[in-house]
Amino acid sequence: MFVLAQKGMQFVEKFIPMRHTDIRELFKFEKTPLNILVAFTTFVFLILFVIGATNYFIHGHHAYGVTREHPWGLMIAMYIFFVVSSTGLCIMSAIGHVFEVKVLEPFAKRAIHGALVTLLSGFVVIFLEIGHPFRMMIYNTISPGLTSAIWGMGVLYSLYLIFIVIEFFFLLRHDHKWAKRFGIFGLVVGVAAHSNLGAVFGFLVARPVANGIYYPLYFILSAMVTGCYLIFLMYGFKYKLNFPPEMQKTLVATAKILGLLLAILLFFEIWRMLTAIYGGMYDRSTTALHILKSAPFLVGEILLGILIPFFVILFSNGKAIKTLVFTSFTGMIGIFFMRYDLVHDTQLFPMQMLKTREYQLPPSFIEYTPSMNEIFIALGAIGIAITLYYIGDKILYLETDPD
Repeated sequence: MFVLAQKGMQFVEKFIPMRHTDIRELFKFEKTPLNILVAFTTFVFLILFVIGATNYFIHGHHAYGVTREHPWGLMIAMYIFFVVSSTGLCIMSAIGHVFEVKVLEPFAKRAIHGALVTLLSGFVVIFLEIGHPFRMMIYNTISPGLTSAIWGMGVLYSLYLIFIVIEFFFLLRHDHKWAKRFGIFGLVVGVAAHSNLGAVFGFLVARPVANGIYYPLYFILSAMVTGCYLIFLMYGFKYKLNFPPEMQKTLVATAKILGLLLAILLFFEIWRMLTAIYGGMYDRSTTALHILKSAPFLVGEILLGILIPFFVILFSNGKAIKTLVFTSFTGMIGIFFMRYDLVHDTQLFPMQMLKTREYQLPPSFIEYTPSMNEIFIALGAIGIAITLYYIGDKILYLETDPD
Protein backbone atom coordinates (compact mmCIF):
# COMPACT_ATOMS: atom_id res chain seq x y z
CA MET A 1 0.00 0.00 0.00
CA PHE A 2 2.85 2.36 0.89
CA VAL A 3 4.62 1.65 -2.42
CA LEU A 4 1.42 2.11 -4.42
CA ALA A 5 0.75 5.47 -2.75
CA GLN A 6 4.33 6.52 -3.49
CA LYS A 7 4.00 5.54 -7.16
CA GLY A 8 0.65 7.34 -7.37
CA MET A 9 2.14 10.59 -6.07
CA GLN A 10 5.02 10.36 -8.57
CA PHE A 11 2.52 9.78 -11.39
CA VAL A 12 0.41 12.79 -10.36
CA GLU A 13 3.52 14.98 -10.31
CA LYS A 14 3.75 14.57 -14.10
CA PHE A 15 0.60 16.68 -14.42
CA ILE A 16 0.69 19.11 -11.48
CA PRO A 17 3.58 20.55 -9.46
CA MET A 18 3.95 19.05 -5.99
CA ARG A 19 5.86 20.13 -2.92
CA HIS A 20 6.67 16.56 -1.83
CA THR A 21 6.45 13.23 -3.60
CA ASP A 22 7.86 11.20 -0.71
CA ILE A 23 4.90 9.92 1.29
CA ARG A 24 7.06 9.88 4.43
CA GLU A 25 6.91 13.67 4.41
CA LEU A 26 3.28 13.39 5.51
CA PHE A 27 4.44 12.15 8.90
CA LYS A 28 6.88 14.99 9.43
CA PHE A 29 5.47 18.08 11.08
CA GLU A 30 6.56 20.66 13.58
CA LYS A 31 6.11 19.13 17.03
CA THR A 32 4.40 22.09 18.69
CA PRO A 33 1.76 21.48 21.38
CA LEU A 34 -1.00 22.71 19.06
CA ASN A 35 0.10 20.46 16.18
CA ILE A 36 0.37 17.44 18.47
CA LEU A 37 -3.08 18.16 19.94
CA VAL A 38 -4.65 18.47 16.48
CA ALA A 39 -2.92 15.30 15.25
CA PHE A 40 -3.99 13.29 18.30
CA THR A 41 -7.57 14.59 18.15
CA THR A 42 -7.80 13.80 14.43
CA PHE A 43 -6.50 10.27 15.02
CA VAL A 44 -9.11 9.72 17.75
CA PHE A 45 -11.86 11.04 15.46
CA LEU A 46 -10.78 8.64 12.71
CA ILE A 47 -10.89 5.69 15.13
CA LEU A 48 -14.39 6.75 16.21
CA PHE A 49 -15.40 6.92 12.57
CA VAL A 50 -14.27 3.35 11.95
CA ILE A 51 -16.25 2.18 14.98
CA GLY A 52 -19.37 4.10 13.97
CA ALA A 53 -19.23 3.05 10.30
CA THR A 54 -18.67 -0.60 11.24
CA ASN A 55 -21.62 -0.55 13.61
CA TYR A 56 -23.78 1.03 10.89
CA PHE A 57 -22.88 -1.66 8.35
CA ILE A 58 -23.79 -4.32 10.92
CA HIS A 59 -27.03 -2.84 12.26
CA GLY A 60 -28.15 -0.37 9.59
CA HIS A 61 -30.34 2.56 10.66
CA HIS A 62 -31.03 0.84 13.98
CA ALA A 63 -27.61 2.19 14.97
CA TYR A 64 -28.99 5.74 14.68
CA GLY A 65 -31.32 7.61 17.00
CA VAL A 66 -33.79 8.55 14.27
CA THR A 67 -37.40 7.37 14.36
CA ARG A 68 -40.33 7.21 11.99
CA GLU A 69 -41.61 10.47 13.49
CA HIS A 70 -38.14 12.09 13.31
CA PRO A 71 -36.49 10.45 10.27
CA TRP A 72 -33.74 13.04 9.71
CA GLY A 73 -31.05 13.38 12.34
CA LEU A 74 -27.45 14.33 12.98
CA MET A 75 -26.20 12.67 9.79
CA ILE A 76 -28.31 14.95 7.61
CA ALA A 77 -27.21 17.95 9.68
CA MET A 78 -23.52 17.05 9.24
CA TYR A 79 -24.01 16.53 5.51
CA ILE A 80 -25.51 20.01 5.23
CA PHE A 81 -22.74 21.41 7.44
CA PHE A 82 -20.04 20.11 5.08
CA VAL A 83 -21.66 21.02 1.77
CA VAL A 84 -22.48 24.51 3.09
CA SER A 85 -18.78 24.87 3.94
CA SER A 86 -17.81 23.69 0.46
CA THR A 87 -20.12 26.13 -1.32
CA GLY A 88 -18.99 29.00 0.88
CA LEU A 89 -15.32 28.37 0.16
CA CYS A 90 -16.06 28.07 -3.55
CA ILE A 91 -17.85 31.43 -3.56
CA MET A 92 -15.04 33.15 -1.65
CA SER A 93 -12.46 31.67 -3.99
CA ALA A 94 -14.43 32.82 -7.04
CA ILE A 95 -14.59 36.39 -5.75
CA GLY A 96 -10.79 36.43 -5.92
CA HIS A 97 -9.72 34.54 -9.01
CA VAL A 98 -12.90 34.52 -11.13
CA PHE A 99 -14.08 38.10 -10.53
CA GLU A 100 -10.46 39.27 -10.05
CA VAL A 101 -10.85 41.06 -6.74
CA LYS A 102 -7.10 41.34 -6.23
CA VAL A 103 -7.08 41.58 -2.46
CA LEU A 104 -8.84 38.22 -2.18
CA GLU A 105 -6.82 36.34 -4.82
CA PRO A 106 -4.19 34.93 -2.41
CA PHE A 107 -6.49 32.28 -0.97
CA ALA A 108 -8.00 31.06 -4.27
CA LYS A 109 -6.23 27.69 -4.36
CA ARG A 110 -6.49 27.02 -0.65
CA ALA A 111 -10.19 27.85 -0.61
CA ILE A 112 -10.93 25.51 -3.55
CA HIS A 113 -8.89 22.80 -1.86
CA GLY A 114 -11.00 23.31 1.26
CA ALA A 115 -14.16 23.19 -0.87
CA LEU A 116 -13.12 19.80 -2.27
CA VAL A 117 -12.22 18.43 1.14
CA THR A 118 -15.47 19.47 2.80
CA LEU A 119 -17.58 18.27 -0.15
CA LEU A 120 -15.97 14.83 -0.07
CA SER A 121 -16.45 14.66 3.71
CA GLY A 122 -20.12 15.52 3.21
CA PHE A 123 -20.43 12.73 0.64
CA VAL A 124 -18.95 10.28 3.15
CA VAL A 125 -21.58 11.26 5.72
CA ILE A 126 -24.53 11.01 3.32
CA PHE A 127 -23.16 7.69 2.06
CA LEU A 128 -23.56 6.34 5.61
CA GLU A 129 -27.04 7.85 6.01
CA ILE A 130 -28.60 6.49 2.83
CA GLY A 131 -29.70 2.90 3.16
CA HIS A 132 -28.58 1.84 -0.33
CA PRO A 133 -26.24 4.50 -1.80
CA PHE A 134 -25.16 2.45 -4.83
CA ARG A 135 -28.75 1.62 -5.67
CA MET A 136 -29.51 5.33 -5.36
CA MET A 137 -26.82 6.21 -7.91
CA ILE A 138 -28.13 3.60 -10.35
CA TYR A 139 -31.77 4.63 -10.14
CA ASN A 140 -30.91 8.33 -10.13
CA THR A 141 -29.59 7.68 -13.62
CA ILE A 142 -32.10 5.24 -15.11
CA SER A 143 -35.26 6.65 -13.51
CA PRO A 144 -34.66 10.32 -12.64
CA GLY A 145 -37.21 12.10 -10.48
CA LEU A 146 -37.23 15.40 -12.33
CA THR A 147 -39.71 16.98 -9.90
CA SER A 148 -37.73 15.90 -6.82
CA ALA A 149 -35.51 18.50 -5.14
CA ILE A 150 -33.43 15.70 -3.59
CA TRP A 151 -32.78 14.19 -7.03
CA GLY A 152 -31.76 17.62 -8.32
CA MET A 153 -29.47 18.09 -5.35
CA GLY A 154 -27.66 14.83 -6.10
CA VAL A 155 -27.18 15.66 -9.78
CA LEU A 156 -26.07 19.25 -9.18
CA TYR A 157 -23.59 18.37 -6.43
CA SER A 158 -22.08 15.66 -8.66
CA LEU A 159 -21.57 18.23 -11.43
CA TYR A 160 -20.25 20.72 -8.89
CA LEU A 161 -17.64 18.19 -7.75
CA ILE A 162 -16.48 17.61 -11.33
CA PHE A 163 -16.16 21.34 -12.07
CA ILE A 164 -14.21 22.25 -8.94
CA VAL A 165 -11.85 19.29 -9.41
CA ILE A 166 -11.03 20.57 -12.91
CA GLU A 167 -10.79 24.15 -11.63
CA PHE A 168 -8.39 23.05 -8.90
CA PHE A 169 -6.30 21.15 -11.44
CA PHE A 170 -5.83 24.26 -13.59
CA LEU A 171 -5.15 26.43 -10.55
CA LEU A 172 -2.35 24.10 -9.50
CA ARG A 173 -0.92 24.29 -13.02
CA HIS A 174 -1.24 28.11 -12.89
CA ASP A 175 -3.42 28.10 -15.99
CA HIS A 176 -5.67 30.94 -14.82
CA LYS A 177 -7.51 31.21 -18.13
CA TRP A 178 -9.02 27.72 -17.90
CA ALA A 179 -9.25 27.86 -14.11
CA LYS A 180 -11.43 30.95 -14.44
CA ARG A 181 -13.70 29.26 -17.01
CA PHE A 182 -14.28 26.19 -14.89
CA GLY A 183 -14.46 28.41 -11.81
CA ILE A 184 -17.49 30.13 -13.34
CA PHE A 185 -19.12 26.76 -14.06
CA GLY A 186 -18.32 25.55 -10.55
CA LEU A 187 -19.69 28.72 -8.98
CA VAL A 188 -22.95 28.66 -10.96
CA VAL A 189 -23.58 24.95 -10.41
CA GLY A 190 -22.49 25.16 -6.76
CA VAL A 191 -24.88 28.01 -6.01
CA ALA A 192 -27.65 26.18 -7.89
CA ALA A 193 -26.95 22.98 -5.94
CA HIS A 194 -26.91 24.79 -2.64
CA SER A 195 -30.07 26.77 -3.23
CA ASN A 196 -31.63 23.48 -4.37
CA LEU A 197 -30.60 21.97 -1.03
CA GLY A 198 -32.45 24.82 0.65
CA ALA A 199 -35.43 24.00 -1.55
CA VAL A 200 -35.47 20.47 -0.09
CA PHE A 201 -36.71 22.19 3.07
CA GLY A 202 -38.57 25.05 1.39
CA PHE A 203 -40.72 22.61 -0.61
CA LEU A 204 -41.95 20.85 2.54
CA VAL A 205 -45.60 21.89 2.35
CA ALA A 206 -46.45 19.58 5.26
CA ARG A 207 -43.91 21.45 7.44
CA PRO A 208 -45.10 25.09 7.48
CA VAL A 209 -42.18 26.26 9.64
CA ALA A 210 -39.83 25.47 6.72
CA ASN A 211 -42.06 25.89 3.68
CA GLY A 212 -41.41 28.97 1.56
CA ILE A 213 -38.70 30.90 -0.24
CA TYR A 214 -36.59 31.59 2.86
CA TYR A 215 -34.25 28.59 2.92
CA PRO A 216 -32.98 28.64 -0.71
CA LEU A 217 -31.75 32.21 -0.13
CA TYR A 218 -30.63 31.65 3.46
CA PHE A 219 -28.44 28.72 2.45
CA ILE A 220 -26.38 30.86 0.06
CA LEU A 221 -25.93 33.62 2.62
CA SER A 222 -24.94 31.28 5.45
CA ALA A 223 -22.56 29.45 3.07
CA MET A 224 -20.61 32.64 2.45
CA VAL A 225 -20.42 33.28 6.21
CA THR A 226 -19.11 29.74 6.70
CA GLY A 227 -16.53 30.23 3.95
CA CYS A 228 -15.19 33.35 5.68
CA TYR A 229 -14.93 31.54 9.02
CA LEU A 230 -12.99 28.68 7.45
CA ILE A 231 -10.58 31.04 5.70
CA PHE A 232 -9.71 32.62 9.04
CA LEU A 233 -9.22 29.20 10.61
CA MET A 234 -7.06 27.88 7.76
CA TYR A 235 -4.75 30.87 7.71
CA GLY A 236 -4.70 31.29 11.47
CA PHE A 237 -3.41 27.73 11.80
CA LYS A 238 -1.02 28.07 8.85
CA TYR A 239 0.69 31.23 10.10
CA LYS A 240 0.32 30.52 13.85
CA LEU A 241 -1.31 33.98 14.15
CA ASN A 242 1.85 35.70 12.83
CA PHE A 243 0.42 37.02 9.59
CA PRO A 244 2.65 38.66 6.94
CA PRO A 245 1.58 42.17 5.83
CA GLU A 246 -0.01 41.07 2.53
CA MET A 247 -2.05 38.37 4.24
CA GLN A 248 -3.18 40.88 6.86
CA LYS A 249 -4.66 43.04 4.08
CA THR A 250 -6.46 40.01 2.63
CA LEU A 251 -7.88 38.95 6.00
CA VAL A 252 -8.98 42.48 6.92
CA ALA A 253 -10.88 42.67 3.61
CA THR A 254 -12.39 39.23 4.35
CA ALA A 255 -13.39 40.42 7.83
CA LYS A 256 -15.27 43.40 6.40
CA ILE A 257 -17.12 41.16 3.97
CA LEU A 258 -17.91 38.82 6.86
CA GLY A 259 -19.25 41.71 8.97
CA LEU A 260 -21.65 42.72 6.21
CA LEU A 261 -22.79 39.13 5.70
CA LEU A 262 -23.39 38.65 9.44
CA ALA A 263 -25.51 41.81 9.58
CA ILE A 264 -27.64 40.52 6.70
CA LEU A 265 -27.83 37.05 8.28
CA LEU A 266 -29.08 38.55 11.55
CA PHE A 267 -31.66 40.49 9.54
CA PHE A 268 -32.77 37.21 7.93
CA GLU A 269 -33.08 35.48 11.30
CA ILE A 270 -35.21 38.26 12.78
CA TRP A 271 -37.64 38.27 9.87
CA ARG A 272 -37.78 34.49 9.76
CA MET A 273 -39.07 34.42 13.32
CA LEU A 274 -41.39 37.41 12.92
CA THR A 275 -43.08 36.00 9.82
CA ALA A 276 -43.39 32.57 11.47
CA ILE A 277 -45.08 33.99 14.60
CA TYR A 278 -47.16 36.72 12.96
CA GLY A 279 -50.56 35.51 11.80
CA GLY A 280 -50.89 32.82 14.43
CA MET A 281 -50.81 29.78 12.13
CA TYR A 282 -50.89 27.23 14.92
CA ASP A 283 -48.22 24.73 13.92
CA ARG A 284 -45.88 27.37 12.47
CA SER A 285 -46.13 29.95 15.25
CA THR A 286 -46.05 27.35 18.03
CA THR A 287 -42.89 25.82 16.59
CA ALA A 288 -41.24 29.23 16.19
CA LEU A 289 -42.00 30.17 19.82
CA HIS A 290 -40.56 26.83 20.93
CA ILE A 291 -37.39 27.50 18.91
CA LEU A 292 -37.01 30.97 20.44
CA LYS A 293 -36.81 29.40 23.90
CA SER A 294 -34.15 26.84 22.99
CA ALA A 295 -30.48 27.17 23.97
CA PRO A 296 -29.13 25.77 20.67
CA PHE A 297 -30.85 28.62 18.83
CA LEU A 298 -30.14 31.47 21.24
CA VAL A 299 -26.62 30.47 22.33
CA GLY A 300 -25.51 28.40 19.35
CA GLU A 301 -26.94 30.12 16.29
CA ILE A 302 -27.33 33.71 17.47
CA LEU A 303 -24.62 34.29 20.09
CA LEU A 304 -21.77 32.08 18.82
CA GLY A 305 -22.67 32.02 15.15
CA ILE A 306 -23.51 35.69 14.59
CA LEU A 307 -23.24 38.19 17.45
CA ILE A 308 -19.77 37.52 18.87
CA PRO A 309 -17.94 37.61 15.49
CA PHE A 310 -20.07 40.56 14.34
CA PHE A 311 -19.23 42.73 17.34
CA VAL A 312 -15.53 41.85 17.12
CA ILE A 313 -15.54 43.06 13.50
CA LEU A 314 -17.68 46.09 14.32
CA PHE A 315 -15.55 47.40 17.19
CA SER A 316 -12.19 46.63 15.55
CA ASN A 317 -13.18 47.73 12.04
CA GLY A 318 -12.18 44.25 10.90
CA LYS A 319 -8.54 44.67 11.99
CA ALA A 320 -8.53 42.30 14.98
CA ILE A 321 -7.70 39.35 12.78
CA LYS A 322 -6.03 37.33 15.55
CA THR A 323 -9.18 37.59 17.64
CA LEU A 324 -11.26 36.74 14.59
CA VAL A 325 -9.41 33.44 14.23
CA PHE A 326 -10.73 32.41 17.65
CA THR A 327 -14.20 33.82 17.06
CA SER A 328 -14.29 31.96 13.74
CA PHE A 329 -13.91 28.74 15.74
CA THR A 330 -16.92 29.69 17.88
CA GLY A 331 -18.62 30.84 14.68
CA MET A 332 -18.22 27.36 13.16
CA ILE A 333 -19.78 25.89 16.30
CA GLY A 334 -22.67 28.27 15.71
CA ILE A 335 -22.84 27.19 12.06
CA PHE A 336 -23.12 23.58 13.19
CA PHE A 337 -26.05 24.49 15.44
CA MET A 338 -27.67 26.30 12.51
CA ARG A 339 -27.56 23.06 10.53
CA TYR A 340 -28.62 20.88 13.44
CA ASP A 341 -31.48 23.20 14.39
CA LEU A 342 -32.57 23.40 10.75
CA VAL A 343 -33.00 19.63 10.57
CA HIS A 344 -34.42 19.16 14.06
CA ASP A 345 -36.71 22.19 14.19
CA THR A 346 -38.31 21.29 10.88
CA GLN A 347 -39.53 18.04 12.47
CA LEU A 348 -40.41 19.43 15.91
CA PHE A 349 -44.12 19.77 15.32
CA PRO A 350 -45.80 16.32 15.27
CA MET A 351 -47.83 16.01 12.10
CA GLN A 352 -50.50 13.93 13.84
CA MET A 353 -51.27 16.88 16.16
CA LEU A 354 -53.74 18.20 13.59
CA LYS A 355 -55.73 14.96 13.84
CA THR A 356 -56.13 14.80 17.64
CA ARG A 357 -59.59 14.15 18.97
CA GLU A 358 -61.23 15.52 22.07
CA TYR A 359 -60.52 12.46 24.19
CA GLN A 360 -56.83 12.42 23.20
CA LEU A 361 -54.13 14.43 24.91
CA PRO A 362 -52.31 16.64 22.41
CA PRO A 363 -48.87 15.11 21.73
CA SER A 364 -45.78 17.02 22.80
CA PHE A 365 -43.06 18.22 20.48
CA ILE A 366 -40.95 15.46 18.96
CA GLU A 367 -37.56 15.53 20.60
CA TYR A 368 -34.51 13.75 19.25
CA THR A 369 -31.17 12.76 20.73
CA PRO A 370 -28.37 11.55 18.45
CA SER A 371 -27.05 8.08 19.20
CA MET A 372 -23.40 7.56 20.09
CA ASN A 373 -22.99 5.94 16.68
CA GLU A 374 -24.13 9.12 14.93
CA ILE A 375 -21.81 11.20 17.10
CA PHE A 376 -18.88 8.91 16.29
CA ILE A 377 -19.49 9.21 12.54
CA ALA A 378 -19.99 12.99 12.77
CA LEU A 379 -16.70 13.47 14.65
CA GLY A 380 -15.03 11.01 12.30
CA ALA A 381 -16.15 13.04 9.29
CA ILE A 382 -14.43 16.07 10.82
CA GLY A 383 -11.33 13.92 11.24
CA ILE A 384 -11.52 12.91 7.57
CA ALA A 385 -11.81 16.56 6.51
CA ILE A 386 -8.78 17.56 8.61
CA THR A 387 -6.75 14.61 7.28
CA LEU A 388 -7.54 15.36 3.63
CA TYR A 389 -6.80 19.04 4.14
CA TYR A 390 -3.47 18.24 5.81
CA ILE A 391 -2.41 15.90 3.00
CA GLY A 392 -3.22 18.52 0.37
CA ASP A 393 -1.44 21.23 2.32
CA LYS A 394 1.61 19.01 2.71
CA ILE A 395 2.06 17.83 -0.88
CA LEU A 396 0.54 20.61 -3.02
CA TYR A 397 1.41 24.26 -3.66
CA LEU A 398 -1.64 25.93 -2.17
CA GLU A 399 0.07 29.29 -1.71
CA THR A 400 3.40 29.68 -3.43
CA ASP A 401 4.20 29.17 -7.10
CA PRO A 402 6.81 26.45 -7.75
CA ASP A 403 9.11 29.09 -9.28
